[in-house]
Amino acid sequence: MAINLSNSNIATRENRIGSITGYVGTLKDLATQSSCGTLKGCSRCFSQSSTCLSSCGLSQLAAIRDVAVIHHGPAGCSVTGASAYYMSKVMAKKRGVTSDTVYIGTDMNENDTIFGSTETLRKVILEVNKRYSPKAIFVSSSCATGIIGEDIDSIVEDVKEEVSVPIVAVHCEGFKSRIWATGFDIADHAVMQEIVQPPREGVVSNKINFKNFFESARPEIIEIFKNFDLEPVFLYCNSTVEELSHISESLATTCICGTLGNYLGNALEEKYGVPYIRSINQCGIKGFETWLREIGKVTGRSEKVEAYIASEREKYLPQIEEVKKELKGLTAVLGMGPGYTFEVSRVLDELGIKVVWALAWHYDKKYENGDVPPSMKYLLDNDINFETSVSDQQNYEVMNILNKYKPDMYLSRHPGSTVWAIKNGTPAIYVADEYMIFGYKHTLEFAKSILDAVKNRSFEENLARRSKLPYTDWWYKQNVDTFFEEAK
Repeated sequence: MAINLSNSNIATRENRIGSITGYVGTLKDLATQSSCGTLKGCSRCFSQSSTCLSSCGLSQLAAIRDVAVIHHGPAGCSVTGASAYYMSKVMAKKRGVTSDTVYIGTDMNENDTIFGSTETLRKVILEVNKRYSPKAIFVSSSCATGIIGEDIDSIVEDVKEEVSVPIVAVHCEGFKSRIWATGFDIADHAVMQEIVQPPREGVVSNKINFKNFFESARPEIIEIFKNFDLEPVFLYCNSTVEELSHISESLATTCICGTLGNYLGNALEEKYGVPYIRSINQCGIKGFETWLREIGKVTGRSEKVEAYIASEREKYLPQIEEVKKELKGLTAVLGMGPGYTFEVSRVLDELGIKVVWALAWHYDKKYENGDVPPSMKYLLDNDINFETSVSDQQNYEVMNILNKYKPDMYLSRHPGSTVWAIKNGTPAIYVADEYMIFGYKHTLEFAKSILDAVKNRSFEENLARRSKLPYTDWWYKQNVDTFFEEAK
């Protein structure tokens, strides 16, 4: 699908790549419908929880060093700025750098929503530029500005000459998409529009763009890539505007999560010819080796990659095989974003753990290049199948499934979900860190964490005995399939 950088607005994931937030069935059925183009999502008559795409998009931009994010909306919308601002400061300190990024809300009131407040926005932009001297300015809309049709594009265009740094309108209205990951695409689109520059003449680079969330494994990845004479450029956490302006010169783009990085990867490939590494991600042994081999192939470093793989296999595989003996036959339910749900499912299969149900918070039918996501294709090609649903973080559905299947463990990338599982008496593993299952070393640690969780159940058992849950026996007897059929 062609990416249009001349327009500050982009289509939602629902409209652009056919993403859905409601489905129940099997993995094979989901993938088959994705491949032939017949997949349609379900709607809900009741929605318990989700999150706002603004928080996903603007937190990505706020992680860039020394920029200003101006959220044009009521004060309540800017509450997302507190966590984004705090996180950017914490991650910068952890890295040993300073970030003067600021997150500002325009505090729209009732009068503004009736008569408009573009002149106020103009004054805020100029004052922010004068007071903080940011390296770039991102001006974001909100639900309120989207509803009244506030023309932030004209204001941004009008002040460009006065601010003398890259400035871009970011259309991040929370209501525009049910899929919060659309916010990732919106952030990537803004960076591609105004920050990324064409490659400089004659520049020879050994850099590879690495899109991730919080660069927690930065030192480790730098050391790994030294084996291949490659230098990773981590995006966007702690990136500088100068670094981002030159990512079009890199040898390739890769990402820790397909949901997070597919828009940027495809845009760089389409616009500047930077190859996008399309493979299963780095979780588990198979994923890590497949990913490294694809990097080796694209960058012409296959021999060095194979030498590294051989040395790491000798060190870690015997240890992993020992732990697998104790994991074989265990059952699991997991709920994560689609970039991890179907990747972690693959890793659990590698470890001998049977996935009885996998929930994806949303599902991307196809990526920008028209292909079914690699994680899904791998599971199909290897005849791995299990019951699957797309649930948009609906906790009442998770609890119904846990009560029905009574798995040995529940895995999630969202802490609130794991808390409820524990209250239900189910051992839970919070897959918080994006690098928790990265490569040989962390796959071994992950396997040991699972073993600890299923062997030490006293906390879950004690908490379950003392917790009164809001879910009745009637709800636990309901069939999730029936609920979705009624909701269509």
